[in-house]
Amino acid sequence: MKDLQNTQLLQNISSLLDNARKKVAVAVNQTIVLTYYEIGRVIVEDEQNGENRAEYGKAVLKDLSLHLTERFGKGFSITNLQQMKNFYIIYSSQIQQTLSVKLQMADNHENIASNLQPINFNLSWSHYLKIMRIKDPNERKFYETENRILLTF
Repeated sequence: MKDLQNTQLLQNISSLLDNARKKVAVAVNQTIVLTYYEIGRVIVEDEQNGENRAEYGKAVLKDLSLHLTERFGKGFSITNLQQMKNFYIIYSSQIQQTLSVKLQMADNHENIASNLQPINFNLSWSHYLKIMRIKDPNERKFYETENRILLTF
């Protein structure tokens, strides 16, 4: 029986599997980050309908945390839910600014929809947690770009 340890066949198949695993990891990560963005959006929109925002928000996050943790397990502490909410607040304003610029750049009757791109979060949740601490949007954008470049190598 031939030893496959160093054959081209084994190398090709191993490369295919490694690439597939990387793609799955990226897809899962993007789905998680986008889901957290959407959770933040839903929380913010719900809070905007509340009467006393501060007290209402604290009570809602506490109740949500209990129910989500019971149903889905760890990862839904009050702190994490607050971070999801902050993530939405920070990035929704950034996305709105980007869309505003794109709309201004579009010709009068050009198909605007073709100029708009869906939200694309390329970093991990832990990267965004660190980057969100930066107050200056331009500095935040710099570190997002730098991290994206580092992750491609």
